[in-house]
Amino acid sequence: MLPHKTKRGQAALDRLKVFDGIPPPYDKKKRMVVPAALKVVRLKPTRKFAYLGRLAHEVGWKYQAVTATLEEKRKEKAKIHYRKKKQLMRLRKQAEKNVEKKIDKYTQVLKTHGLLV
Repeated sequence: MLPHKTKRGQAALDRLKVFDGIPPPYDKKKRMVVPAALKVVRLKPTRKFAYLGRLAHEVGWKYQAVTATLEEKRKEKAKIHYRKKKQLMRLRKQAEKNVEKKIDKYTQVLKTHGLLV
C-alpha cells in the first residue's frame, strides 16, 4: 500500500504514470519482460484476475476501441520492422561470409592477441 495521505505518498502518486497500451514516446523503445511480475508466476491458478482496460471501460472510460486500433497499428509496424531487421541480418551474414577469406590474416592476428574469441 502507498501512504497516499502523506507528502511522500502524494509525491509518489504524482510521479506515477499509467498507460493502457504503449503510447508514442515509448513505442520505439525496446520492451523488456519482468519475469517476477508475470501473472503465471504471481497468481495461483484458481485466483480471479481482471484486465485494467476492461475495468476502466465498464466504469465509463471511452477510449478502449481507440487503444485497440492503435495497438493493432503498432503491431503491424513492429512486424514490418522485424522483417526488415531479419533481412538486414541475413545480408550482414552474407557480407561477412564474402569477406571472410580477405580478412583471414587480420583475424588470426587479433585472435593471437586475445581480441577475438
